[in-house]
Formats: sequence, structure tokens, C-alpha cells
Amino acid sequence: MATGNYGIKRPADVLPEDIDIYLHYSPSRDTGFADTFTKLTPSEDYIRQYTKPTEGTLGVGILEGMYNLSLPPSIFNAKGIYTLVLKPREIIKEVIDCGNLAAMPEVKGIVLDQTLLGSAGINGGLVGYRLEYYEEATNQKIPNFFRIVTSSNLCEPVNQQLSNTTQKAIRYNFNDSGSLLFLTLTPSSAPNVKPNAEPFLGRTGQKLSITNTFFNPISIEIEITEHDFDTLGYGLFGNQTKSIQDGIYTIYDTDNNIYRQYNLYEIKDNFDDSLYEVRQQRTNIDFTKDFNNINTL
Repeated sequence: MATGNYGIKRPADVLPEDIDIYLHYSPSRDTGFADTFTKLTPSEDYIRQYTKPTEGTLGVGILEGMYNLSLPPSIFNAKGIYTLVLKPREIIKEVIDCGNLAAMPEVKGIVLDQTLLGSAGINGGLVGYRLEYYEEATNQKIPNFFRIVTSSNLCEPVNQQLSNTTQKAIRYNFNDSGSLLFLTLTPSSAPNVKPNAEPFLGRTGQKLSITNTFFNPISIEIEITEHDFDTLGYGLFGNQTKSIQDGIYTIYDTDNNIYRQYNLYEIKDNFDDSLYEVRQQRTNIDFTKDFNNINTL
């Protein structure tokens, strides 16, 4: 029988630097396929967080899971189809070493350079992150193969004398002042059914992708058109005037500002018979046709 447990979903809590934003633009849906995306620099110009109202002495906090996506007119300034992909930030690093802890030789992991990891380059900063590996021959990700970070600690390398030989081996000790990170991954131990098959953790020098798991990637399609519901409403239901003397037809917005002007005229044949009634959009607006001025005559 089900226990009826609820409330296990936690709203995403991310900062702009945790997000990669990719943009694709196409003038129309009839344009040929183009697979080129542009990477935008994430900042508060695109992603902004909402704040909670003040509650007693708790002060103002962030409303988790709610974000405002802004579209700067410097980029979104043309009619067409814009596709935005928002995904967790991806960091490309190389494996410095695959080794063991000096104090616990049975614990295996990979070692990364702590630089360029930002706020994640601290003790525990990469826990829960996903690692994906690149093939050295093709420089492409291994499809559908990943590991999850279970621990992440600053460390330093040490030379350790092996008990069964005169040689020394490089092992690692935890050190909060170290410049390297020792990561343990899952799975990291052999399965019970095949105890000699150790899981793959990576190779020294291998390139890998480090991605946070704070939220699921999303794709948003935005279509910018010449007209929207408001402008269509101007033409259907807005105030309009027609100048009998010069044939200028004017359409106004909800504030009675001039939205469009047209020249209305007829084309006739040599016998003065009407052939066509024409409405031609004007590019030179006649501001003497202001609605408020006309309405007070």
C-alpha cells in the first residue's frame, strides 16, 4: 500500500554563472536548416531572481525556482524565430591523475586542477555534479556514459613508500590549502557479480565535461513578428479618421497616438470609370492628423 509521501521536489536554486545560454536565430521557418548556435555570456541582463516578501525578522530571501528571462533588444531586434537553450554550465577539464588516498589506499578517485572551477572549486563544491568523458581519438563525448561525483576535497600529492617494493607511489592527502581536488565517483567499486571488474573512472590526461545538476535543460522558442494582439486590435477596434480632402486614412493606438497612415485613392481608366480602390501605406506621417486635434474641431 502506498504511504502517500509528497513534497520531495525542491525548486531550483541557481545563479547566472551556473547556466549556459545558447541562441539560434532563423529569419523564418522556411529558411534552410542551420545548426550554428551562439553562446551568450550569462549575467543578470538575461536571468534575474525574484525575492520573497519580508516575513517578520527573517528579512528578504530568494524565491527559489522563479526566474525572469530578459530579452535585450540589442540581440532580439529582428523579426524571426529565436531558439534559446538554457542548460547547466559545462566546464571542460583534463584529468590530472587517477589515484588513491594515502590514508585509505582502497579509496580510488580522479584528481583535477582546482582552477577555473569558480565557486565549485572548494571542499564539497562538486558533489552531485555529472562527469562525461571524451574519446581521445575523436574528441567527442562517449555517448550516454557518465559518472556522478560523491565527494570533492582539496588535496596535495605525497610520495608514499609501497610495502611490497622499494619503489614509491604518488598518493594524495586531504589539505584545505591544496590546489588539487580529489573526487570520488559512483560507481567506484566492482559489482558483486563480477568482483574483478573495476568501474572506469578515467585516464590521466583524458578530457572530461563537468556539469552541475541544479536544474533540467530547457529549450524556449520565441517568435518576433511585426504584429501582435494589440496592433491587430488597433486596426480592428481602434479610433480611425479619414481626411476627405486629401484622402489620408489614419489609425490610432489606445492612447490616440498615430499608429499607421495610408493614402486612399482610386485608379480610373480613360473614360473616368473606377478600376481600383487603393490603400497605400505612408512613410511620411502627417502629424496634423492628430486625433485629439481633429476631435476638438
